[in-house]
Amino acid sequence: MTRKFAGGKLLLATHNKGKLEEMTHLLGPYGVTVVSAGEMDLPEPDETEDTFVGNARIKAHAAAKATGLPALSDDSGITIDALDGAPGVYTADWAETGNGRDFMMAMTRANTELDAINAPAPRRAQFRCTLVLAWPDGHDEVFEGVMPGQLVWPIRGENGFGYDPMFQPEGLDITCAQMLPVEKHKISHRGQAVSQFVQACFGG
Repeated sequence: MTRKFAGGKLLLATHNKGKLEEMTHLLGPYGVTVVSAGEMDLPEPDETEDTFVGNARIKAHAAAKATGLPALSDDSGITIDALDGAPGVYTADWAETGNGRDFMMAMTRANTELDAINAPAPRRAQFRCTLVLAWPDGHDEVFEGVMPGQLVWPIRGENGFGYDPMFQPEGLDITCAQMLPVEKHKISHRGQAVSQFVQACFGG
C-alpha cells in the first residue's frame, strides 16, 4: 500500500534551480509548497551508487533525516544507446568544470564521442527520471519515467536546461529546448514520474 503524502510542505532534495522550478510548476496545482535543500543550506551527500534509484535514495533519505520533513529527490539523466547507456548516472558529471556545470561542454562531448564511432542516425537516447519520496522514519516510495528520443546536432532552442537543446523527443521534430515548459512537462521523463507520484501519494 502506497503511503500518502500529508502536509503542505515538501522538501526537494536538490541544489539545482532548474529542477526546483520544474517541480514547483508541476506540484503547484496540488497546494504543495516546495522548498529545496539548497534554500535550507543542506549539504549535498555523495552519490555513490551506480543506478538512478540508488542515488535518489541517498539524497532523499539524507534530506528527510536532516530536516524531519518528507523529502523528494530526483536522480535523472540521459542514456545514449550507441555509447552503451553513457553518460547515465554520470550525466551531470560530464558537465562539471570545477567552477560550476557547463552543459554546452557536456553536449559537445556526447556529440564528439558519437562522431568518433561513426554512430548512425537516428542517434537514439532516453531521458530518465527516478523520484524517491522518503520520510524521516526511513520509508520511501519510488517512481520512474522515461522519455525516448534522438540526439540532434547542432543544438537547437533556448528553453529548458541540461541536454535539452540536443534532445528531440520521439515523434516530434523539435528539441526539448524549443518547447514551452508546459508542453515539455506533458511528455517529459520528469513529468511522467511526477504524475505517478501524484497519483500514488495524493490520490489523484
